[in-house]
Amino acid sequence: MDETQQSNVLFVVLDTVRKDRLEPYGYDRGTTPELSRFAEEATVFESAVAPAPWTLPVHASLFTGRYPSQHGADQGSPYLDDETTLASVLSAAGYDTACYSSNAWITPYTGLTDGFEEQDSFFEVLPGDVLSGPLASAWQAVNDNDYLRELASKLVHLGAMAHSKLASGEGADSKTPSVIDRTKSFIDDSDSDEGWFAFINLMDAHLPYYPPEAYREEFAPGVNPDDVCQNSKEYNSGARDIDDEEWEAIRGLYDAEIAHMDAELGRLFDWLRETGQWEETTVVVCADHGELHGEHDLYGHEFALYDQLINVPLLVKHPALEADRREDLVELLDCYHTVLDALETDPATAVETPGDGDAVALDPTRSLLSSEYRDFEGAETPDLGQRAVLGSSEVSDDGEERSPSSDRTQSDDDGEGDYAFVEYAQPVIELHHLEEKASEAGIDLPDDHRAYSRLRAARSTDAKYVRADRIPDEGYRLDEDPAESTALDPADDDVVAAAERALARFEAAAGGAWDDPTETDADQADALAEADEETRDRLRELGYLE
Repeated sequence: MDETQQSNVLFVVLDTVRKDRLEPYGYDRGTTPELSRFAEEATVFESAVAPAPWTLPVHASLFTGRYPSQHGADQGSPYLDDETTLASVLSAAGYDTACYSSNAWITPYTGLTDGFEEQDSFFEVLPGDVLSGPLASAWQAVNDNDYLRELASKLVHLGAMAHSKLASGEGADSKTPSVIDRTKSFIDDSDSDEGWFAFINLMDAHLPYYPPEAYREEFAPGVNPDDVCQNSKEYNSGARDIDDEEWEAIRGLYDAEIAHMDAELGRLFDWLRETGQWEETTVVVCADHGELHGEHDLYGHEFALYDQLINVPLLVKHPALEADRREDLVELLDCYHTVLDALETDPATAVETPGDGDAVALDPTRSLLSSEYRDFEGAETPDLGQRAVLGSSEVSDDGEERSPSSDRTQSDDDGEGDYAFVEYAQPVIELHHLEEKASEAGIDLPDDHRAYSRLRAARSTDAKYVRADRIPDEGYRLDEDPAESTALDPADDDVVAAAERALARFEAAAGGAWDDPTETDADQADALAEADEETRDRLRELGYLE
């Protein structure tokens, strides 16, 4: 590649897309010809790891450079609070910024669009103009009160139900063409001397699958989307079985959705080439997480940290990167630093924020463009993951040094090797849906069902160790067992043991291991019943209530 100055960044998230369904990663079904073309001039990363298996915490990490336990945006509190985002930094530095998505989590009420000068959610139930007004403030006020926060979770749950309903049948028209068109208009109208930053999330591959007819006929001929299971909780609760033929139909619909996204993304790429902006634009394409289609007897992207969910596609085009493939470990939160590096923007000089709201500083050891990438010994202020990789202990607020684990011994090889870290707090909304489906089918979920567990993992290129608070821990040799079919005890495998020690160090830095079961009230009161009538009227107007 030449060394053309990069004035712009296009950041694309293919929501819920598995790496192994894309041609650049060896899939042979022709789903992504445009991404294949893009891969010829980009670096294709084989071992990119998401910090969580679902949208909200992953995007919060992309926008802050922090792990989920640091930024706190999760289902228990679905808001990104008191954080200076990547978009805020770039806007302050003079870049035009925009975010377009049809994902219900990427909206003003979650705080994920903070800092973007232009934003629009093509999510039908909560349009952007509503969420940028009084309702957004109401959501924030709700989050500041313990009782109202329970109500907030209930409302988000109802929103997810409404979104699922509107994304099926006659309401299933893809919003991706509109996202692409809006992005083109934003770029066309950009007049900043610095350049622009456009972030888009394409939602087609998220359940339920209702691809446009032309793509459905190519990849799932004869399949009626209404005839297959489109609710992962029905399967995961045991209320619904899926045979091999139905799985094949589901995967065909999924492929069709990916093919449609690919074509629309190609339309945007071609337009950038035609308008002469391609060479000066850094392009990042990734998935926020993947999807399970029956592997490990699971459907969707909840209740697990298997590689189909967290080892995601990542392709980056920039003059500093060769058109090549890389197998070294990458964490998605490193994209925060990569974007800052591409646009040569230092948060410390671009924006001043007090206290805890300070933006994470550009760290060359976390930028994909830097020769120092992942050389964490050079990090000025090591973060949780860097400290865990280096083998250092964490110092607690009371000044006491906290060892990685009081009941685990560190060996001489601590600090050797590289690890990515993943966190999955208890999934409030998915759990509620699962319990509903189980109850309707007369099924009692046991207390040790994986849906009640919090999960954390350390993953290297060779191994993974997952710690849970209600189900057995799981260790895998990914180099020998990439399908994660046989769990290994650390006592029986040195490589798995090293991964477990790395996880213990991360847990120590994060405040302690999640190894005690959390209290879960399976019969939570319906907080909505106690909402005032004004709130209920507003929700009726938005389509939440009948």
